[in-house]
Amino acid sequence: MSSVTGIHHITAISGDAQENLNFYVGVLGLRLVKKSINQDAPDTYHLFFADAEGHPGTDITFFPWPGMPAGRLGPGVWGEVQLSIPEGTLDFWQARLTHHGLSVGEPELRFGEPTLPFADPHGMRLALVEAPLYEGFRFTPWEDSPIEADKQIRALAGVRLPEHNSTPTRNFLEGALGMQRLAEEAGWTRYGIGGGEAGRRVDLRDEQEAPSGRWGVGSVHHVAWRVNDEAHQSELRAKIVGEGVSPTPVIDRFWFKSVYVREPGGALFEVATDGPGFAVDEDPAHLGETLVLPPSFEVQRAQIEALLPPLGPPGNGGV
Repeated sequence: MSSVTGIHHITAISGDAQENLNFYVGVLGLRLVKKSINQDAPDTYHLFFADAEGHPGTDITFFPWPGMPAGRLGPGVWGEVQLSIPEGTLDFWQARLTHHGLSVGEPELRFGEPTLPFADPHGMRLALVEAPLYEGFRFTPWEDSPIEADKQIRALAGVRLPEHNSTPTRNFLEGALGMQRLAEEAGWTRYGIGGGEAGRRVDLRDEQEAPSGRWGVGSVHHVAWRVNDEAHQSELRAKIVGEGVSPTPVIDRFWFKSVYVREPGGALFEVATDGPGFAVDEDPAHLGETLVLPPSFEVQRAQIEALLPPLGPPGNGGV
């Protein structure tokens, strides 16, 4: 394989953990498939929301850091995250988000796809897109979702990335990850794999005079891209090194193995294996119901649980 296969997951920074859970489960209808900790800051939750089975490409995850200042969108920091919804459901979603008091923009057509931009309760930029999935993509509706199966969010469709000078980033996407330039519209250039279907694209734009972005509440921490297995990951890591960028060693995240790298503009990338998946340490019928700790942290469970704020079931779609 000479390229990544699609988006694996996207990780962002939220405010209050309970509010984050209430919104992504109660309003957007995703399933909490893993409740764990940030392995680099174990007094912080790491919450994973996805489809019913936690398939790669459906998974948006959060580090709740309510004491952190708000993030700033700008060059070098991932921007808007796009979520794929079924064709013909944009009106339903616009009404639902408006009913729940979200900051919702006007529907627009982007690259030929109906799109609804909005922000989550902590200011993260999102957009719902009526976009087709790529061949072989796996999505399983969640039967306990507040959203009917034929209207549920199906995938992470794509993400935007502004840069002061996008040329080195474009070269990185092509040379290291095997993406291609697909289209241009309204100042954005779409790069992707295959035809750039939902889950296989990133949009770039030059914003030369804009202040640099910064991490904070409501911002994306990193975007992870899929590889089939460890051999595929090793191949891609070698390509990244060949582009003159220094990735991390392989890090075992237990549900997948990861390599991290900053692209030339500063945004954090991850390359993650598809497996073994979230069912490796939990019954698939009960994903996300208990706090799961990596084995090396299990001896500290009592201390960690004492530091984490209480987290109850999602409210009635409220925040």
